[in-house]
Amino acid sequence: MVIKMKKRLLFLAISLLFVIILYIARLVQIQLVETEHFSRRNINLLKESVSQRSQEMVIDNGRGKFFDRNGQSLTDETKPSLILFPFLKHIHFDLDELARILQVDPEILQRAIDDSVEPFVFGDPEPMQLTPSQMKAINDLEIPGVFAVTKSFAREYTPAEHLIGIVGENPDLLKKRYPDKKLPANTLLGISGLQASFDPFLLQEEKAKLVYHVDGRGGPLFGIDVKYVEPSNPFYPVHIKTTLDLTIQEQAEKIVDAHNLKKGGLVLLDIETNSILALVSRPKIDFSAPYQNDSLTNRMLQAEVPGSVFKTVIAAAAIDQNLVSSGRTFNCDETITGEPDPNRHGTLDLLTSFAVSCNNTFATLAQELAKNDPNLIEQYADKLGLLQPVGWRGRVFHFEDFVQLTEEKNGQIFLNEKDRKDSNYVALTGIGQYNVRLTPLAIANMMATIARGGEKYAVRAAFSIEYKNGSELIQFPMKKLDSNRLSPYATMKLQQLLREVVQNEKGTGRGLQDLPYEVAGKTGTAETNRFAGNQQYLNKWFAGYFPFDKPKYALVVLNEDVFSNEGSVIPVFRDMVNYLYEFDHTR
Repeated sequence: MVIKMKKRLLFLAISLLFVIILYIARLVQIQLVETEHFSRRNINLLKESVSQRSQEMVIDNGRGKFFDRNGQSLTDETKPSLILFPFLKHIHFDLDELARILQVDPEILQRAIDDSVEPFVFGDPEPMQLTPSQMKAINDLEIPGVFAVTKSFAREYTPAEHLIGIVGENPDLLKKRYPDKKLPANTLLGISGLQASFDPFLLQEEKAKLVYHVDGRGGPLFGIDVKYVEPSNPFYPVHIKTTLDLTIQEQAEKIVDAHNLKKGGLVLLDIETNSILALVSRPKIDFSAPYQNDSLTNRMLQAEVPGSVFKTVIAAAAIDQNLVSSGRTFNCDETITGEPDPNRHGTLDLLTSFAVSCNNTFATLAQELAKNDPNLIEQYADKLGLLQPVGWRGRVFHFEDFVQLTEEKNGQIFLNEKDRKDSNYVALTGIGQYNVRLTPLAIANMMATIARGGEKYAVRAAFSIEYKNGSELIQFPMKKLDSNRLSPYATMKLQQLLREVVQNEKGTGRGLQDLPYEVAGKTGTAETNRFAGNQQYLNKWFAGYFPFDKPKYALVVLNEDVFSNEGSVIPVFRDMVNYLYEFDHTR
């Protein structure tokens, strides 16, 4: 009996010792081994323990910023602000003098301090913005817990929000994206747009902040000193210098919304630098549920049915393949199936057929092209840069294939060999229907390519990455796409066709005739596979460039999922041309 008792006690003692060893091992792990990257979420225990004993006001979160081509901030605004700490309610200071400098009632200031439980920016509902003289006068008072600083605030809305993208916290994505980096679980990540594609450069370093240490009851732990913590690396965070022009971007958004364009948008390119000046995508991002209703999708990078805009490709191929002699005409009284066309345009040559968008002409030409070579249509779409993504990509540091526009989709013409050889499918392809899908960005780039005489360049959304001090880290130069280009003659003829769409009194773009800049372009009305009851939704396009003689801008406007009697994009295009003329002549 005694022996059994001794064995039980020995077992209990060993078990207890084992438990104590486990606890000690766990404490060693927490206190010594994984203090800066505890658990799979990489929690920094040292920082977390300090944060529990401190109150802080973040002046800048340390993540890289986006600027437009003129140096204006797109994602953040810096404002001269007054920071107040809650311990002010427990100390005596010259409240009246502070209120005098601020030009506010002392009671309002005192009430704000009394109601505070953590550091705050003074002002309600908007932070009070201080003048330089006010900032100096406030800081000269040397009141503990009162600081006049320039603080970074997120903009109320981000211009070109779909292009710039959104950020968020996602520990699982963080670990997947950066498996070799020991980053805090609450590190901000780029979720979409340029925020995601440039994320490796934008990752937040140290925050700039004001820190005040408190005890368990919120009282001062080391007196009433507030410490300013500044990032130790003077070169970070970096700035992304985008190609956007903030003034143009804001006006483009106003125009799109004024015309109640609910799905679609516009993309405007600077032809000289082949870069995005403005990009608007609708619907707007629903930040409460960005993945619902597809609101996070950048519609300008998605491939959609282009309709008659695609006739530009058929015309290019037909001209280059000598299918349209000067005297050749087409029966535009018939549809592509041989039935009477309700529009009854008569017998037309290529120039007028293109202007009035005669379907039979381009269905016929597409069939002839496919008969000669089933791959010809795709080859000419490629010559105009419509099949592969056109956004800038290339080697950057250790990134072999850095892509600025990671969400950009490919274009497509045919899905299989059978479609290439089926006469009926080819006819539908010739008018931009059936399986043809193109992105608005690629179409805008096609217009810029034609305007330039046929040279294809990658489209840039960013010019460079700059260090915090303004010096350049990385430059994204203009980059030619492949040398597979359209002949100079075919390009010149396309310019004439695109101009005739607007000049011709029966042209589908005649509503743009009296603008201060002469426009060349092509309309498109595409049937989709989407329906509302018995009514089919349409995509309505206008793609073009201007001024015609000295091209400066390429612009595509797309209105998706509208009915035949609504949603014309000509008024949107018209307003943009008028605005850009005024913009160019008032600077």
